[in-house]
Amino acid sequence: MADSALIEKAKKIFENFLVKQGSRKTPERFSVIDELYILPEDEHIDVEGLFLKMRNKGYTISRATIYNTLDLLVESGLAVKHQFKDKVALYEQALTYKHHDHHVCNQCRKIREFSDPKINEIKEAMGKNFQSAITSHSLVLYGDCQIENCESLIGQQIF
Repeated sequence: MADSALIEKAKKIFENFLVKQGSRKTPERFSVIDELYILPEDEHIDVEGLFLKMRNKGYTISRATIYNTLDLLVESGLAVKHQFKDKVALYEQALTYKHHDHHVCNQCRKIREFSDPKINEIKEAMGKNFQSAITSHSLVLYGDCQIENCESLIGQQIF
């Protein structure tokens, strides 16, 4: 969960970005930062989830504004967008972002983040092999939940 100093830093970066783009600085856009940055660092959220969360808190904001603002946050480097398999786009805050990879459970849809130095070794070796300066990568592992009494899976069962 972000502290208020981090949120203010994100807002300042976003404000400067909007000015350079010649875009409007609306309270709704900045409220999206508030809500995205109060999420735990490892949480991913889609537009609908963010929309419902904000509506439940009394914000009057449209889905279109959320979509557009998230696109601007990605463009400004304040959010990261992920597309996992058949899921809708998910977003996470990026100001304190450290590169990581993901594991997605096919059953319960839980997303787990991980980092492994061996992946960087492979990335460097492939860069040498292909004579390429690898600048980024994306690795998503998909698996079947084998956790007994998985809370995420139980929450999805229809009774």
